[in-house]
Amino acid sequence: DSFAARGTDVSVRWTTDLKDAAGSDIVVILSGVPRKAGQDRLDLALENARIVAPIAETIGRVAPDTKIFVVTNPVDVMTSVALRYSRLKPNQVFGLGTHLDSMRLKSLIAQYFHVHVSEVHTRIIGEHGDSLVPLWSATSIGGIKISNLPEFAHLPVNDFIKSVKCSGHEIIKNKGSTVYGPGEAIATLVRTVLSDENRILTVSAYIHKQVHSIGDVCIGVPARVNRDGVFPIT
Repeated sequence: DSFAARGTDVSVRWTTDLKDAAGSDIVVILSGVPRKAGQDRLDLALENARIVAPIAETIGRVAPDTKIFVVTNPVDVMTSVALRYSRLKPNQVFGLGTHLDSMRLKSLIAQYFHVHVSEVHTRIIGEHGDSLVPLWSATSIGGIKISNLPEFAHLPVNDFIKSVKCSGHEIIKNKGSTVYGPGEAIATLVRTVLSDENRILTVSAYIHKQVHSIGDVCIGVPARVNRDGVFPIT
């Protein structure tokens, strides 16, 4: 009904057999135990790893040319699990990472400076969780570095970061689950891959030791995203 209202001409099918993923351009993994109010994302790690691992192994076997996009929390850990068990190349496996966190910060900055969100460019890197890191040095409004704006001295930085960190928890506490924000973020990344857009987005990707000797992990970093997968810009 929704497709008809939007004038969207697509065919939707359902299956419970992962083998039907053969030939897929991209596979999105959202399976897992949802976070409850008061829970930390890391509390889900062991239980969700048991779910993600066999899915990734099967996808890697039946669709070796696909891209695996992980949304299941804790997303950085689950991206690492999917990469390990799928046996795909690092550029073929990525996670939602701090893309949604970056969008949340972008919205807060736009509201504060009374500008359209398209004028704000900012990034959050690191863990999709309490240790996330905002890149103020890479933040600009209308092409002007944010630190060059007089209002930056009064920016409630700590409040903004607290809001970004607690957004998911607050939404879950008040309505049971996060839906619209993650949905838009997921759709954006899928479209970026399928349309070969070569956008630079902050996603959970595998890095060696490019960032201050930190490596051999999947973590939120700026990456070029296209039909071949993700390629960290570090």
